[in-house]
Amino acid sequence: MHSCSNESTGSFWTPIYNLLELNEIETLVINAKHIKNVPGRKTDVEDAEWIAGLVRHGLLRSSYIPSCDQRELKELIRYRWSLVEERAREINRIQKGASIKLSSVASDVLGKSSRAMIETPIAGEDDPEVLSELAIGKLKSKKFELQRALKG
Repeated sequence: MHSCSNESTGSFWTPIYNLLELNEIETLVINAKHIKNVPGRKTDVEDAEWIAGLVRHGLLRSSYIPSCDQRELKELIRYRWSLVEERAREINRIQKGASIKLSSVASDVLGKSSRAMIETPIAGEDDPEVLSELAIGKLKSKKFELQRALKG
């Protein structure tokens, strides 16, 4: 057996459902809207018995719940997406903090050339002409544009 983590929707039922699933207890998740459409009591302590009777008589259907593996994959994809977004925010912060516009010239702001142009001013060299000489590869042909970007 393995443990399935919660979906990031924060639904109150997911931790309980996961525990029951882990212990191989068959569980149904019923949409509250479906219960509202069935006449009868809905607001007192007898709700559980009433709902169980509705399920026994086939008046309620379980909601579709993806398998544990599918839920874990979905959570991993969401987490990866949040990391990609966070990385993009950090790249933008780096550029903003350094008052440069490398993204207007370089496709990879954290590539080897760009990192050198960002790190060298920390050591004290901030002349755009000198920094543009750090360009390698395709960026070498864009020295004038780099100088303008490095001036901010």
